[in-house]
Amino acid sequence: MTVSYAVLGLIEESARHGYDLKQSYDRRFGEAKPIRFGQVYRTLAQLVRDGRAEVAGVEPGAGPERKRYAITSAGAADLDRWLAEPEDPRPQLQTVLFTKVVLALLSGRSAERFLDAQRARHMAAMRELTASRRESGVVGDSLLADYRLFHIEADLRWIDHAAGRLADLAREVRS
Repeated sequence: MTVSYAVLGLIEESARHGYDLKQSYDRRFGEAKPIRFGQVYRTLAQLVRDGRAEVAGVEPGAGPERKRYAITSAGAADLDRWLAEPEDPRPQLQTVLFTKVVLALLSGRSAERFLDAQRARHMAAMRELTASRRESGVVGDSLLADYRLFHIEADLRWIDHAAGRLADLAREVRS
């Protein structure tokens, strides 16, 4: 799911053909979540099929003609909704959070507002887990709650750290 939103965000920045899109994705997100060219083209086909992207033009190439893809108004609305929606805390969430922060910065949306909403979602989850942990007399349930709490704490540390470096990241992603 995150790949399709990353692709939407990148074509919102500017219309792109698949090769350029893959290069831009790799530069920004590839280390954390690599994708193959085939996945780029499958994602673009799905986005076009769903009305969230469209072919904005065709360019001649050395081989087959290259299609340039752009986001549609429905795609922009869907991306806007996704970027504004905090994620439920879970292990290995940092890749999704990072993607949302970068796409918010690329598009001129408020990454700070997203991080604030995400922090609130994490804090609510911590309160719920802490309450259920207190009520449970089962060691296994308590240990599982501790596991989830420790991951949420790590996410919160990252959220605070990222919030403090937004200006630097904004300059980096826009260059």
